[in-house]
Amino acid sequence: MTNDDGAGTGRTAPRKRADALRNERTLLDAAAAVFVTSGVEAPVRDIAARAGVGVATIYRHFPTRADLIIGVFRHQVEACAEAGPALLETSATPHAALRGWIDLFVDFLVTKHGLASVLQSDDAGFETLHAYFIDRLVPVCARLLDAATEAGEVRSGLTAYELMRGVGNLCIGAEHDPDYDARRLAGLLVAGLRQP
Repeated sequence: MTNDDGAGTGRTAPRKRADALRNERTLLDAAAAVFVTSGVEAPVRDIAARAGVGVATIYRHFPTRADLIIGVFRHQVEACAEAGPALLETSATPHAALRGWIDLFVDFLVTKHGLASVLQSDDAGFETLHAYFIDRLVPVCARLLDAATEAGEVRSGLTAYELMRGVGNLCIGAEHDPDYDARRLAGLLVAGLRQP
């Protein structure tokens, strides 16, 4: 006999149904949008209203605020990671794909609103998120950078981590200054990578 998570039988937990995954994505998208405008301490009722569900639905999927924040962070990292290969397939050049992905990365960094400070808290649930972020996104950036380098579009010698770190530094404080355009500056950085 097994409980809902398959414990005790060696079987894995059942996969979520497609509609349950879709509903969870809708909640995470709504939470991310509310976090952008109101920060991570926004009332859950605001997130529920944006998602078109009841507050109880949010708590059924994410029992604590920490669970919701972690869910949003992972959801956004996954969206950014999945965009890399898609951009490489659909963009005119690898450099254009890299530029498009860096724009998405900047948007992710600038719109975290409060996630950075929460992620630096002592909450055990947040400890592994930075490593997850690095492990998931650095290979995607490396693939884009390598493709642009192999195509002769950008200079060699720069690592994906260095590029991401540089872009991250350009994004510091951007959410608090409406006159500062981190995306434009990151675009200049990526343009500066081009082969002379």
